[in-house]
This record gives sequence, structure tokens and C-alpha cells, in this order.
Amino acid sequence: MTSTEGTTMPLYDDSLPHRLTPPPFWGDRVGNDDVELVPSHGPGRSEVAFDFPGVTVGTAEYVEGPTGATVISVPAGARTSVDARGGAIGIIGRYEELNHAICFAGGSSYGLAAATGVDEELLARTGNRVGWQDLRSASGAVIYDLAARDTGIVPDAALGRAALLAAREDAIPVGRVGAGIAASAGKVDLSRCEFTGQGAAFRRIGPVRILVVTVVNPVGVIVDRDGTVIRGNYDRETGERRLPVIDYEAALLAGEAPTTSPGNTTVTAVITNVKLDDKELRLFGRQVHSSMNRAIQPFHTNHDGDTLFALTTDEVALPPAGSTRLGEQAVNSIALGAIASELAWDAVLSSAR
Repeated sequence: MTSTEGTTMPLYDDSLPHRLTPPPFWGDRVGNDDVELVPSHGPGRSEVAFDFPGVTVGTAEYVEGPTGATVISVPAGARTSVDARGGAIGIIGRYEELNHAICFAGGSSYGLAAATGVDEELLARTGNRVGWQDLRSASGAVIYDLAARDTGIVPDAALGRAALLAAREDAIPVGRVGAGIAASAGKVDLSRCEFTGQGAAFRRIGPVRILVVTVVNPVGVIVDRDGTVIRGNYDRETGERRLPVIDYEAALLAGEAPTTSPGNTTVTAVITNVKLDDKELRLFGRQVHSSMNRAIQPFHTNHDGDTLFALTTDEVALPPAGSTRLGEQAVNSIALGAIASELAWDAVLSSAR
């Protein structure tokens, strides 16, 4: 093997009006066994500060890929609900009762190994005790980042473990870092595809805390609150970005088949400390995931494997919301979901600025 320790990778040139991905390469590639891989921890483009006791977030990359992993760690455990949509979902674990960590990674299905490294570290932290009460759970989800680079290097157990070991309690790097280091958007055609990355947003309202971490790698484009497309489907000739629906309508009008490139997926975690029952948690996650179609258009396509993990540490009880006709306490989760939905939009935008 050849050591590449210290290798740095040019991310993009901000003097350019675009962040276009290189042309795809589908020949034989360098893989994990061909180089001596050493996890690194990039700073990202900037950081998002957060203050959520009991929650930490870490990232690690193989710059030789480039590809990476991101781990959200909750050592005390957090009840979880999973909302998975689209036609190309890649999940490992999918523990819907309780998780102690969530691992996001590049590498498509091959990158699922990163979550096993998180499991290994969680086991070590218990002193390798394996009684039922000592078991720890980690779920993982992956994006397809292989079209935006020319290697077959993928996240492995060592990289997932390195991301967990690097977890911080104060800030999350955003941009091309962690699992988002080779993420991209706007794949009507790969020649118009632009790099995005990892995003995050945090809000504290009195005792209530909400944190969103997302790795944005969709078919769709990234849309700002004023409707402007800020990343993806970049037209080299005009220097403009446009909604894919414009291309789809033009193709149908010309009697042609609309085109979209495979190899996508956006993965997200929304974490709160508000007590929610199982149904409320499930609907809270669904509400936030659905809201993200404002920021990503189109979303949840048959070429995406979008997955959102909704977690709660169950520490803060909100005032009673009042019973509905069916006796359900649903208003709290609706209000919380509305706030978290705005944070999710902020997180997506931070991934692509």
C-alpha cells in the first residue's frame, strides 16, 4: 500500500461562479486496499455552534476519496423514529426504539460499514460488557457520492470510529466535510451538478433545544427562501441555475424523455429534548422531513433514498396541549415540528452556501 498521509484535496474555487463536479469516471478505480488510509478531520467552510447537553457531533474524512462520515452521539440514548422515503434507501440498524448514535457516510451501500465502527467504539466504551442492559445501538444511513469523484475509496469501520472519537459538544463543521465532503445536487445532467455538503442548524427556545444535521446529496436543486436556486443544475452557457421542472417540461414539450442522473440521497437527523410519545415523535419526524421539499426540489424521488432520524432525549415536558376529539395530545409536536422545519431549511442552505 502507498501512504497518503497529509494529502490535501482542493474543494472548490470560490472565485468561480459555480462549484461543478468533475465529469464522472466509470472505469477501474483505486480502492481502500490500494492506499494507506488515515482519517482526517477537516474544518469545513464554517461552523454552526450548538448547546445541547448530552449530544455531540463528530466528522472524519478520507481525503484520498474524498469521502467521509458524520456521527451524532447521544451516550445516554435517545428514543428514535425513522422516516425513509424514495427509491434508493441505504440504512443499517434502523433501530426505531432507541439509539446511542447515528452515523451518516458516503460510499453508497459500501459505506454502511462506517456504522459498524461506531458500534465497535460503543462496545469498547462499556468495557466490552455484553449484558442486555449494556447493549448500545447505532443506526446508519448512506449517500451515493461516487459519481462526483474518481476513486472507489469508501468509508469503513475505522472511519466511522474516528468520527465518533472526534465528536464535539460545541460546534459542527458545515460545507464539504464529514459525510458531505463529496455530496452534490442538481442532477438533471451530471454536467450541471454542483458540490453541496453537510449542513446544520440549532435553536434554543427557553429550555427547548432542537438540532438538525443533514448531508445534502439530492437529485433536486437547493432553493433559498425567496425561490432562488442557489446550488445545482448550473447551465454553463448562461451561468444560470434553474428548477429541474423547467427542463422536464421542455423535454415533454419536445416529445423527449426527461433525464435525471441516479446516485443521490439526503440523510438528516433532527434531535430535540422535548418529551414526545411514540406517535408524536413519528409524526414530528414526518412533518420535518416533508417540509424539506421547500429547500430541495424535487425531493424523495425514485433516484433518492432520503432518510430522516427523529430523536428525543425526553428531558423537557411542554405544557399540556389540550385534548382533541380523539384524545390525542398532538399540538405540541405540531408546534415543535413547525420550528424544526425552519431549522431544517436553514441546515440545507448551510450545506450549499
